[in-house]
Amino acid sequence: RELTMVLAVDISGSAGFGSGRVTLRERAAEVAAALAVSALKAGDKVGLLLFTDREELWVPPKKGRRHVLRLIRDVLEHPARARRTAFAAPMRRLARALKRRAMVFVLSDFLAGPEGDDAMAAAVGELNARHDTACVQLVDEREFVLPDVGVVALEDAETGEIREVDTSSAAVRALFTDAAQARLAETGAALGRAGVDVVRLDAEAAVAPTLSRFFERRRRRR
Repeated sequence: RELTMVLAVDISGSAGFGSGRVTLRERAAEVAAALAVSALKAGDKVGLLLFTDREELWVPPKKGRRHVLRLIRDVLEHPARARRTAFAAPMRRLARALKRRAMVFVLSDFLAGPEGDDAMAAAVGELNARHDTACVQLVDEREFVLPDVGVVALEDAETGEIREVDTSSAAVRALFTDAAQARLAETGAALGRAGVDVVRLDAEAAVAPTLSRFFERRRRRR
């Protein structure tokens, strides 16, 4: 039967972060391309929602190679009006836009910001109640590993807040890693409590094999 896939991609300020060869937004485009091309080969429709703390762009589901190429270009290039992330309004917008049940992939680092992990997970869980929803959590190594380079100024990509950190301190680096790992774990746990499947994609992980393993795990559970 004909299926509909929708890619909901976070393009907030933190999506511009990247310590390696690509930013999180470019990484999201890699994932979006893999998913959209698979839908194209299956003859399915693909739609796109770009969001920050609001809807930035909505492209209704369609078929076709040109349409898929346009979606990938939008993920890479469409300018964002806001820097902060919030999930409640964009997820409700997506639920209203989709009249028939669809497969939705939410691509984000899931930095919930002032909204908080529980509210973020509740918003995604509400969408999952109406549509088969899965989350791809994009992670960069520098989110949880600080290099030893002395005193550095770290800027929050979404709030603009700047904080000086002495990375030469082993204790500071350990605290940073522990806090970041705890955040990642809590985010995953909150989404799990909301009944949403999550696959974590680290910076150096290959996209296609990671997604394939994720789909296989989902298939076995069902």
